[in-house]
Amino acid sequence: MIRSDFQDTLTLHGLELTRAETTTLQINVGLVCDLACRHCHLEAGPCRSETISAETVDDVIACARRFSFATVDITGGAPELSPHLPRLITALAPLTPRLIVRSNLTALMQPWAAALPELYRDHRVIIAASLPAANASQTEAQRGSGVWGHCIDMLGKLNRIGYGVPGSGLELDLVANPGGAFLPANQAQAERKFRQDLGRRHAITFSNLFTFANSPLGRFHTWLERSGNLEGYQRKLTESFNPSAVSGLMCRSLLSVDWNGFLYDCDFNLAAGLHHGAQRMHISELSRLPEQGAPIAVGNHCYACTAGAGFT
Repeated sequence: MIRSDFQDTLTLHGLELTRAETTTLQINVGLVCDLACRHCHLEAGPCRSETISAETVDDVIACARRFSFATVDITGGAPELSPHLPRLITALAPLTPRLIVRSNLTALMQPWAAALPELYRDHRVIIAASLPAANASQTEAQRGSGVWGHCIDMLGKLNRIGYGVPGSGLELDLVANPGGAFLPANQAQAERKFRQDLGRRHAITFSNLFTFANSPLGRFHTWLERSGNLEGYQRKLTESFNPSAVSGLMCRSLLSVDWNGFLYDCDFNLAAGLHHGAQRMHISELSRLPEQGAPIAVGNHCYACTAGAGFT
């Protein structure tokens, strides 16, 4: 594998990656998922058992009450597979102006998740839905056979209750990651194609599309290695480093907490085992938000967030 140390690249460009004001709390509720997507940086899947406990939920809610977060972002795994998700939503929604749930859409098809779309609507939750492509073949190559139909069905249901419909105030964002060892398409062009294809073929509307590079961690790292693409992909990321993307990186304003309650600068550092502040701190021990100017732990996976337009 090419060794291009990310910290050295920052130094070469006269840059430092340090914290700005912390405005976002991201909660990873665990690695349980109904899918085992090839691009997953966490290796989440149906065989995983790691999940947030009621006690950690209490600690997360207490933290959100202690501090003022402009955004609270719930991710996984599949958040809908956590039995504690309804409690998190009802407790956190009054504490933040922006509550996001990241969904793979198919988990919402499970019987126990039937009431979640209406719960999301009632609490004005922003849905960030993963949809790798605007067609079945590319989507199922990354996420598995039969997934496309479930995604389209759920997007249609979300549209029917107002999500992604202009003027409804219910935000439905799509997130597209490439299916292989290449960088994402131009975001504006991809959004136009998604709108045209989903609208024309399925009468589906959405609020925004975001395209991001895959981070070479977890299952995606394993796939890159086994397919002989790891070195080439890392080279693409390294050569696409954009110094202008550094100032807007999400890790500068985000604090990530895992299902056990431990803190990281972002979900990718969580996957890499790089703790916030280089120490294993529990969210219940957090007495103040990180100071502005504090350093952020980095690794070569950070190239994925600074490639092209970046991951902001």
